[in-house]
Formats: sequence, structure tokens, C-alpha cells
Amino acid sequence: MSGQFITVEGGEGAGKTTQLAFMREYLEQRGHRVTLTREPGGTALGEEIRSLLLGHRHDGMALATETLLVFAARAEHLERVIRPALAAGHWVLCDRFTDATYAYQGGGRGLPLERITILENWVQGGLQPDLTLVFDAPVAVGLERAGRRGAADRFEREETAFFERVRAVYLDRARQDPDRCRIVNADRPVVMVRAEVEAILAKWLGCR
Repeated sequence: MSGQFITVEGGEGAGKTTQLAFMREYLEQRGHRVTLTREPGGTALGEEIRSLLLGHRHDGMALATETLLVFAARAEHLERVIRPALAAGHWVLCDRFTDATYAYQGGGRGLPLERITILENWVQGGLQPDLTLVFDAPVAVGLERAGRRGAADRFEREETAFFERVRAVYLDRARQDPDRCRIVNADRPVVMVRAEVEAILAKWLGCR
């Protein structure tokens, strides 16, 4: 079987990290070679860009700058990691991808979505995830969870209304693309979320 591209999305505190570890184990147990990566980041250059985007050295960064940095990291990520791994038959499991840009820079920041689409088409050249799991929880729940992790990054310091807009775009995109996206109710105990993730993967793998 050829490589598949699976992305995991969701707002702050949605529990993506915990479920990604399970997803990797689940796929590897079924004989798939898995490349686990993240955005922004995934490469040496991408991780440097991540530190610029999430750190506080450049608070007040222009929205155009922020968005272009996101896509600069993504271009490097695609060139150095994602495309080569898929070509080698690996299953790429990525913590956030372009849906996050629509949600955070588009929904949260208010960047016109058509501008993101232009950059998406240029950088990705038509490449899209084969499957996307959107972990969804009420904003208040997610922020309370995120607050336990320690110091807030540049995005986590945004107002609640910002994250409500992020969540709305995530859900809207998932509903508009049901063939690719699955919404996972993340406002439950970890074991219950994991059971739903397993069911989604089992059904999806049965169709490959």
C-alpha cells in the first residue's frame, strides 16, 4: 500500500498529543511505517520558524508576516519530510497542517480565506491529507487544559473570542469536507476519545 497522509487538528488543549501517540502505535502494529511530525516545525528550519511564531520575542507580528512564516515552514516541511516519506511508502502522521492556518490565521486573526487558498495552492501543489481528525472541545475546557502545561505561548494568550472563531472554522471546514474530515468529541475521558479514534481508523483502513 502506498503512503497515506493523516493530519490531526484542533484548538488548544484538545488532547491531540495524547491521541497522536496512540495513532502511531495503532498504525505501526498493523505493519505501516509511520513518520510522525508537526507544524509549524518538522524540520530544522521549520522548528526555528516555530520558535518565532510561538515565542514572545516578536509580539505584535504583522498578520501577513505570520502567515507567510507559516507557509515558509510548510514549504520546507513538504520538501524535506512529507513528500519524501510518502514517496517511500511511509504513513505521515502530522500534528496540524493547513486546516490550522485557515482556523488560526483565517478564523482567529481574520485573514481573508482566499489569501490562504492562494498560498495553499502555490506551496502544496494540490497535495491534501487523505484523512483529517478534528479534535473538538468547548473553548473553556481546552484553555483550562492548556493552562496546566505551563507558560502560555503567543497564541495561547489570545482572548476567548479568538479561540471561539478558531473552533468555528475548524468545524465548518470539517463539515464541508466529510470525505476527508472526522470530528472527534474531545470533551470526554481520554479512554473514550481513544476508542472513537480507533473506530475511525479501523473503518478508514478497511476502505484502503
